[in-house]
This record gives sequence, C-alpha cells and structure tokens, in this order.
Amino acid sequence: MKGLIAVAALLLCASPDLRAAGDAQRGEQLHRDCEGCHRSELYVPPRAKVKTLADLRKEVDRWNDRMNPKFTKQEVEDLVAYLNRDFYRFPP
Repeated sequence: MKGLIAVAALLLCASPDLRAAGDAQRGEQLHRDCEGCHRSELYVPPRAKVKTLADLRKEVDRWNDRMNPKFTKQEVEDLVAYLNRDFYRFPP
C-alpha cells in the first residue's frame, strides 16, 4: 500500500497539469520582462492562438528559451497562473 501511495505522489508531482497552480500575483510582476518584446494583445482574440492550459504552459516554456536569464520552473508556473487568471481563464 505504501508503494502505491508513493507512486501516486510521484505522478502528481510529475504531471504539470496536476500540480498546484503558480502564484498569479508573482506572475504579473514577472510578465514585465515579457513586455520588452510584446504587450498583452497576443492573449486576446483574434491574435490568441492558445486553446488549453497545457498549450499555454508549452508556449510560456517555448518563449522562455529566448529569455536571458531564463525563468525558473516555478516562475514559469507563476507566469502561467497570471496569464490564465487575467486573459485565458482555462479550467484547471
């Protein structure tokens, strides 16, 4: 039984869609770095191309590759939480 609980705990930690949401307020502050290249017009129709929370996370990760220094994993989660709270509103 303990082994099953341990496996379940590992799966919860490994799956980004099942992890606790990031800190949207911190993400809002981090977003200022993104505004060096673009404003929030990318997040609203007709320019918004992201359709799911998983896709949003992938896009933030993709653009994070261009950052120097890069956001940490927690900062990416915070940024995703902010973007979802204020623009996308995808279900968890």
